[in-house]
Amino acid sequence: YLVGDTRGIITEAAKKACFICYKMGATISCCQTGCGRTFHLPCAPDGQCVTQYFGTYRSFCGEHSPRQMLQPRPSQDNTCTICLDTVEDSISNKTMGCPACQDARFHRQCIQRLALHAGIAFRCPRCLNQEPFMVEMLTMGIRLSKRPPSWETDQDVGPSDQRHGRCDAATCLCPEGREHAEADGPWQLWLCSSCAAEGTHQHCSSLGTSTNSWECNTC
Repeated sequence: YLVGDTRGIITEAAKKACFICYKMGATISCCQTGCGRTFHLPCAPDGQCVTQYFGTYRSFCGEHSPRQMLQPRPSQDNTCTICLDTVEDSISNKTMGCPACQDARFHRQCIQRLALHAGIAFRCPRCLNQEPFMVEMLTMGIRLSKRPPSWETDQDVGPSDQRHGRCDAATCLCPEGREHAEADGPWQLWLCSSCAAEGTHQHCSSLGTSTNSWECNTC
């Protein structure tokens, strides 16, 4: 029954077009009642879609995604609290903020990377608030990790030139071998965003050009 059910889902998805890339095989549907938009998971960032990684794992298209309701920023400092690069003047899908201090601003990609590395210690990088902050980030589609912080578990990490440098995909497709890596393209080497102890070539794990991070099977 489960196999037949899965086949039915795959068959049905093959008939649906992604509203972002317009290609068929979109398996994710917006959960908003009356919305018929479907999309591929790798296309979600380009369409400003949000998937909530808790509860029933609801997904929303860009039009119906949850919005943060924050007060005007007290400091008016238009920099990301994490990477210190410029952020947008207003809150959006790509620029988020802390609901507790109302002051911290950060890029979605930056806070997602921090969430995966911080694990159970995840909190606002400015005011250090944890519970309301975590609830807000979950609602806004940030995926959290139940692991200990990476800076507590990665005690054997050596200098930067000793970072993991091979493809660990079950089948490496690179003609130059697992240790070959290029700065861009299909043979770019991605490290696990949680542990950085495993890697994969972009092509070997079928990562799209819009993919922001990759996580190994162990994590």
